[in-house]
Parts: sequence; structure tokens; C-alpha cells
Amino acid sequence: MKKSLLLFFFFISCFANNLQKPMTYNKQNIKGWYMSEKLDGIRAYWNGKQLLTKNGNKINTKKEFTKNFPSFELDGELWTKRGDFENIQSIVLDDIASNKWSEITYNIFEVPNAKGDFQTRLNKVKNWFKNKPNKYIKFVPQIKCKDKKHLQEFLEKLVSKNAEGVIIKNPHKHYFQGRSQDILKVKKFFDMEGKIIDINYDKKDKNRMKSLVIKLQNNIVFNLGGGFTNKQRYNPPKIGEIVTFKYYGFTKYNKPKFASFLRVRKKE
Repeated sequence: MKKSLLLFFFFISCFANNLQKPMTYNKQNIKGWYMSEKLDGIRAYWNGKQLLTKNGNKINTKKEFTKNFPSFELDGELWTKRGDFENIQSIVLDDIASNKWSEITYNIFEVPNAKGDFQTRLNKVKNWFKNKPNKYIKFVPQIKCKDKKHLQEFLEKLVSKNAEGVIIKNPHKHYFQGRSQDILKVKKFFDMEGKIIDINYDKKDKNRMKSLVIKLQNNIVFNLGGGFTNKQRYNPPKIGEIVTFKYYGFTKYNKPKFASFLRVRKKE
């Protein structure tokens, strides 16, 4: 019995890691593709029985949140509004589901392993919730892209409203797993995560953080000193935590250019 359970959860974890992942847009021909806002929340995979993070960990929700969810799979974003990631993260990743789950909506953008093209897959879940409503369900609006100019205008409009960026997707493909050129992310800047391995403090004020020493996955180490509020400098993230930062390319030493702190990232 124990062995069966271990295999079951191993399977879930592997599958969650094989969800669709976007590559970076690089002026590809995207005429006729669907474009949508890239929501800055917590991605959640519904396996037909429960919600899991992208890493396969169970998400503890209020019972009414998943009322009328289908027996087939869903992929979407747990979200509230733009610029609210820390609040979303604290609600969604809490070990005990609080009443604050009433703030969260599940914004569906894919139906994993369903048959047909992208629109057919979306219609499947839309028809389901049309007959079995759930007030927490939303669908990420999909707009048909006319050309690169249309994409750029859409991106600029969203960014001006504090959105993270845009996802563009080839609507003609059947469902696929993993990273692909058929789904792309478009941003005004790049973002990345790194681990805090040390903290540099101000020489004149030893209680004030000057910068975080960050180690990237490729073992590159650099100082992250931009993007912090004064309050954060007196109460900085802790050594060992993972932080997300934005940047604009790399130096000749492969260190992020103009890096700026965004948030501490909890384990999902």
C-alpha cells in the first residue's frame, strides 16, 4: 500500500513538472496566434481530484473553492489582481486554508491532455462550468494576434497597467508537454531566481542592508542591491531564501545587468 502511494505521488510530481512551459519570444511569426495576459500568481494544476503546484505539491483550499471541478485535468493561475503576488503567495501556499481564499480566483488557460486544438480544449472546460457554475472560476481572455505590431501594442497596454507580460500560443497544435516554441512569453524585462548566500551591510549603518549576495543555478554569484524599499533594507530576506529579480540582459561576465529585487519566492 505504501509503495503504491509513493508511486502515485511520484507520478503526479513528474506530470506537474511536464506542464507546458513558454520559451522567450524572439520575433517569430505569430500571426493568427492567441495572446493573453501573463498573470503574476501561483500556477495550479488540477489533476481531476486536487489542486497541485507546478512542482506537484498539494495546495490546501477551502472545500467550496473546488466545487463542481471536473474529473478531467485543468491548468491555470491562482490570482487576485495585478501587483498582488505576495498576498496571493501567502494565501495559496499556507498549510491551512484561510478565509482569505475568497479573494482568489482560478484563471484557466489550458486543459492538459484533452483532444483537439487549443480552442476545442478551452471549449470543453467552458461548457463544463456553463452547466456546473463555480464563482471562483475565470478564463484567461484569449485575443487573436494580427501581427507583431498588434502584439507590441497589446504588451504596452498591459504593462502600463502594471501587468507582468504576455503569453502567445499557437492555437493549431494538439496538447503538448514541456517547453516549446509554440508557446512564448513576451516581457519588457527578464526575470530570474537565485539563492541568498550572504548579506552585505552598510559600513556607516551596520543594521542597514546594502545588497544581497545571490548565487544563480549556474553558480554565478553577484550582488543584488536595487529594488528594495527602506523598510526591506532594515529587515532583509534571510540567507538561504530564494528571491526573484528582474534584469536587462547579461554583462560579459554573465552576471545579470541592472538587476532589481522583485520578491521572496516561497517553495511551491
